[in-house]
Amino acid sequence: MKRITAALAATLLATTAMAQPDPTNWESVLEEARGQTVYWNAWGGSTTTNDFIAWVGDRVAEEYDVTLEHVKLTDTADAVARVLAEQQAGKNEGGAVDIIWINGENFASMKRQDLLFGPFAEQLPNWQYVDTAGKTVQTDFTIPTDGYESPWAMAQVVFMYDTADIDAPLPSMNAILEWAQAHPGRFTYPQPPDFLGATFLKQALLDLTDDPAPLMQPATPETFDKVTAPLWDFLDKLTPVLWRQGQAYPQTGPQQIQLMNDGEIDLAISFSPGEASTAIANFELPDTVRTYVLDKGTLGNASYLAIPYNANAAAGAMVMANFILSPEAQAHGLDPLNLGYGTVLDMKTLSDDQKAAFDAIDLGMATLTPAQLGTALPEPHPSWMEMLKAEWTTRYGVK
Repeated sequence: MKRITAALAATLLATTAMAQPDPTNWESVLEEARGQTVYWNAWGGSTTTNDFIAWVGDRVAEEYDVTLEHVKLTDTADAVARVLAEQQAGKNEGGAVDIIWINGENFASMKRQDLLFGPFAEQLPNWQYVDTAGKTVQTDFTIPTDGYESPWAMAQVVFMYDTADIDAPLPSMNAILEWAQAHPGRFTYPQPPDFLGATFLKQALLDLTDDPAPLMQPATPETFDKVTAPLWDFLDKLTPVLWRQGQAYPQTGPQQIQLMNDGEIDLAISFSPGEASTAIANFELPDTVRTYVLDKGTLGNASYLAIPYNANAAAGAMVMANFILSPEAQAHGLDPLNLGYGTVLDMKTLSDDQKAAFDAIDLGMATLTPAQLGTALPEPHPSWMEMLKAEWTTRYGVK
């Protein structure tokens, strides 16, 4: 009986895989997508991001007859857990999640558990514009994407500082510590496990370590303890001089920006080089705020879109992912008046008119040029992020 059940399950999975659209037959994908509703599970904690998603929805409805519904998440892991629960329940088609804004450990988890549709990304027509040589768009936190997720935005850590209160950029984590000790209460970061808070931990670790090579490999208890020792020493000194003495933290990046706008802090971390300019344009930050990167460089990565293996609207999801790779959508997202996210495209692949659209964008008074940003540092293996969040919560978590 067990053999029959297993055979039936394998047949069902194979049938489902055959029924899913073929990304190499784009005309068929477009036809199947018409009339579909795509449920995009994406972080919903930023007004500008939500507005960008709404704009994408308007455009794909107008051009492709695809309806986009934004399922607003506080934690991407919630969407991953839902897909896993459907797999365990045998729901191998008609899933509730059509596409997810994802990267890092969540992608690694879905790939490991065979929860992804594809490969599809490199078959999208607009993949021809993607900068595969100059940007990290085919690995995700050291994990090869293998075409199972499509990049849609580039991000790099910058620090926002108010020039009305800080004379010059603080070029290292040790410099930030010295400044914080001299100005207690004027700095904080989002509380891990928030993604931006965990990013601060990784950025601090990279800046404080002499050898980042172990961070590119899976963490073990031995390597974790050895490599992170300077980080905990740094945080032991920093925590008492944080905003509210480290007894409370902003829960998200937008809450951190609100603290800066309210004049409670003078320094903040961001994973979007254009976020400060966007916030200034929206009167969410004073126009004295500027951004900088650390002397040793800062973390960078791509945001990706992944389609679950049992997506109900995989064709519509691919159409949406392809539209977001279009020069039109990428230029719209780069503009700090809209979103301020970095593009994943290679300008050399664009026509003169397409390039002109990018050249016309005013990046804003607080946005660094690509030359000023420098080469982004690669993300550590996703296992480091999970262990850092757990250890931080044990040591410093708000009780």
